Amino acid sequence: MTSVQSSRVAIGKTGVSVSRLCFGLAPIGDMPGTYGHGVTVEQAHATVNAIFDSEINFLDTARNYGLGKSEERIGEVIRVRGGIPKGFVISTKLDRDMDTLKFDGAQARRSLEQSLKALGVDHFGMLHLHDPEYASSPQDVEQALAELVKMKEEGLTKSIGLAAGVVDVMMPLLRNWDFDCLITHNRFTLVNRNAAPMMDLAQERGVAVLNAAPYASGVLAKGTANLKRYVYQEATAEVLAPVKRVEDVCAKHGIPPGAAALQFSMRDPRVASTIIGISKPERIAQTIEWSNYQIPEAAWDELLALPFESGDPEATRTYSPD
Repeated sequence: MTSVQSSRVAIGKTGVSVSRLCFGLAPIGDMPGTYGHGVTVEQAHATVNAIFDSEINFLDTARNYGLGKSEERIGEVIRVRGGIPKGFVISTKLDRDMDTLKFDGAQARRSLEQSLKALGVDHFGMLHLHDPEYASSPQDVEQALAELVKMKEEGLTKSIGLAAGVVDVMMPLLRNWDFDCLITHNRFTLVNRNAAPMMDLAQERGVAVLNAAPYASGVLAKGTANLKRYVYQEATAEVLAPVKRVEDVCAKHGIPPGAAALQFSMRDPRVASTIIGISKPERIAQTIEWSNYQIPEAAWDELLALPFESGDPEATRTYSPD
């Protein structure tokens, strides 16, 4: 039987095959404003090395995570190792100018060049347009998308995608452009299904769905007793109440809530790979253990019967790049 961590999923006809688990490395960019904790260079390097040494062949980052720190720290490890492991897929993202919010074709090209330099590679397995909802002009975004397509034609990336938050912004782009994949985050979890209609559209169009942040930015893994945050924001007891209901069901059946949250994403046939943000090497083994954890059908029956939100969970979020 093929293990979860060693199985691979093809991304369309791009020739890219990825593990069903992906490690998101925004946290190693040292972003305490977003995650509530910092990450040292040493810890970041140890985490990247552990990923490269694991059976997972897929990591995700972006130009603006930690204002460049995430890519830089990954690149430092790649240089010491003399390259990335054979068959490994690095996913990164084109980003807007973080000062002006300009996101036209020229900015997309600058972002790519900065990523290539920071990571020390000459092409990517996967490249996404990132967070167009924050761009200063929708017309500029069209230029950036045209540039992204050109990058694929130039062989600078094997596959192209859309990585954003606001579903209402993503859906028209998904209809009008030929993406190989998309990343949604925080919007398909045990407590929120905001991205479900978009996932249906992606499946209809043959676009691979990469579902990020199944733990709602950590609380479904760390627990409401330990983390009073939800989707990157400080959270009240009322906001955390749906998570607490998940915890109660899991306690009844003796299963880790993190395992249920992870497998909720992985068991959905629309999801090609699930992206888990990590900043510590030990999270790799824990994630793999949770992905293989035996959860009884009775527990799933109760978990899936719980009420869930369908609105945008980040509607009140104030974006911070650190």
